[in-house]
Amino acid sequence: MRLAGLDACVHCGFCLQACPTFLATGDEADSPRGRIELMRALERGDLAATDPALALHLDRCLGCRACEPVCPSGVRYGQGLEEVRAVLARARGVPWIARAALWALTSSGVAEVVYRFARMLRATGIPRLLAGWGRIRFAMGMLAATRPMRNVERGMRNRSAGINSAFRISHSALLFRGCVMQGLFSHVHDATIRTLAVNGYDVREVAGQVCCGALHAHAGLLDDARALAQTNVAAFGDGDEPIVVNSAGCGAFMKDYGHLDIAAERFAARVRDVTELLAANGGPVPGAPLDLHVAYDPPCHLLHAQRVAGPPLRLFEAIPLLSLVPVPGADECCGSAGLFTLVEPRMSRAVLHPKLDRLREAAPQVVATGNPGCLMQLGAGLAAEGMRAAVRHPVELLDASYRAAGRYE
Repeated sequence: MRLAGLDACVHCGFCLQACPTFLATGDEADSPRGRIELMRALERGDLAATDPALALHLDRCLGCRACEPVCPSGVRYGQGLEEVRAVLARARGVPWIARAALWALTSSGVAEVVYRFARMLRATGIPRLLAGWGRIRFAMGMLAATRPMRNVERGMRNRSAGINSAFRISHSALLFRGCVMQGLFSHVHDATIRTLAVNGYDVREVAGQVCCGALHAHAGLLDDARALAQTNVAAFGDGDEPIVVNSAGCGAFMKDYGHLDIAAERFAARVRDVTELLAANGGPVPGAPLDLHVAYDPPCHLLHAQRVAGPPLRLFEAIPLLSLVPVPGADECCGSAGLFTLVEPRMSRAVLHPKLDRLREAAPQVVATGNPGCLMQLGAGLAAEGMRAAVRHPVELLDASYRAAGRYE
């Protein structure tokens, strides 16, 4: 094993205060610098892949990559973590709960049934009533947080609604639907299609696409992630249209498909977060006023991995009267991190609690974030703490603003 991406680390310590797990435990081994030392010990053969201490501290890493932007040496920590987790997965296997979640959420055929049942349960309102702390109640809160906005539920789900504006279609884009986003957040896809249409984009569907593979890579299943990536590269072809993604985790992984040793440079260069497309060409087009106090919680894999900071703010600026509420530490991880909230619930909640305390003080009406795991984690936490703030994808707010402005027929 050769972890070339970690060679640049000089142990300066800039990463320590950026690492949510180090801030939670104060343990050097739970920091990027400490974990890099553990990875190097594994590389040298000083530690075995089955060493329990090695597994403990690497398993407790969120993979949020907040350490990367603050690193003056340009250490590719996220890539090194995936490579080491693949070694650990081969040596000790993947935890059963992670295997079960991957099977239920991403397997063709099985996932459709799971998501259908989840949506039926969500529609009953029971998950919202049961939301709270503890594994089962927190899971109920996560499911409740996926519920669409009320105006969408009142018959406004038509993804092909006519665009009642003077803006003509002058661009095209291809939509990546993914697994969790398609299963539980298809209303965000609908809003993505509508808002991009107002901004001049014809958003087209792509047959044959599959899960992006990010959850598999985070679990150490790089071969599975590589196979999924190759399928997506083939499905989207080698055209020039941008590939629009509204899940920060998917977008970050797809932009970095090249590290899986597949020919994906052209594909990766086409991947764009939905806010990047909306903010292009002088957009987004302004909508109608929404008198809301909104706390924006930037997803780690949008802010730290993709380095996309300005476009989401441009989206909010296009909504008159909307007020962004400043929240200290908004750029810190919420503790979701894909399957992390399931396999490491104690650390996940330890990271989440400080953010909830700050949100309680800020008292927003809406918490907006652009990643499904973050939406579910924050929604469950807010519900468990009895806070009434709703969680929404930023595109949902722009969609509501456009609807109020009469942009749709």
